[in-house]
Amino acid sequence: MRIIIVWLLAIFFLIDSVLRGLRSNFNTGVLMVYCITAALWIYAIFHKHIDAFCAHGVGRVLKILFFCGCAVFAGLLAFVAVSGYANTANRDEKAVIVLGAGLRGTRVSNVLERRLIAAYDYYQENPNVVIVVTGGQGPGEDIPEAQAMKAWLVERGVPAGQILEEDKSTSTEENFRFARAILEANGFDAGAPTAYVTNAFHCYRAGRYAALTGFSDAHAVPASISASSILSCYLREVMAVLYYWVFRA
Repeated sequence: MRIIIVWLLAIFFLIDSVLRGLRSNFNTGVLMVYCITAALWIYAIFHKHIDAFCAHGVGRVLKILFFCGCAVFAGLLAFVAVSGYANTANRDEKAVIVLGAGLRGTRVSNVLERRLIAAYDYYQENPNVVIVVTGGQGPGEDIPEAQAMKAWLVERGVPAGQILEEDKSTSTEENFRFARAILEANGFDAGAPTAYVTNAFHCYRAGRYAALTGFSDAHAVPASISASSILSCYLREVMAVLYYWVFRA
């Protein structure tokens, strides 16, 4: 029964990996999905040899370490999922920072569009807020992310003069650092109540970088995510959170 489940998972992940290769930009999360797919196929084909090796000695120790690692990783996944809805915005902040994500040419990706929808909903509740759209131009993008984000919001009726563009950043930390400089240049204090918009899985780390770059009263506006993006985004975010704890915290 176990090996049947492994084969079914291997086939599912293979189909999912092929579709991701056709539809998604390559990133750490997609790479991790590919690695899981390869591991499932290797175990499905060579399970008898692997089980025999793991039955005693060094193999048994490696097996225990592997499952301990899986348990820790699962705990981190749960932490990322739950922490995304902590410290949410009061809806009366003075400025809202919309964190960038990928484009396809000049079009916003599904992940980014969901952030923009959340930002637009926030704007409707707090129409006097100043919006900072952030994100430079990355591989496969024809324009800076901030430019595409501003165009998306303006098309839906947000006044262009109410939107500030930060179009140089290449990371979450730079999103906040450069946004702070733009806000301060326009008379805003980084210590004033500020909101930041990103997908829920990203909110914990975004909040840490907001504090790291001087936003002392920043609150999250969590956006949704499509079902097809959950696996790669959450896998990538766990690694990003670990990186933050080890190298940045």
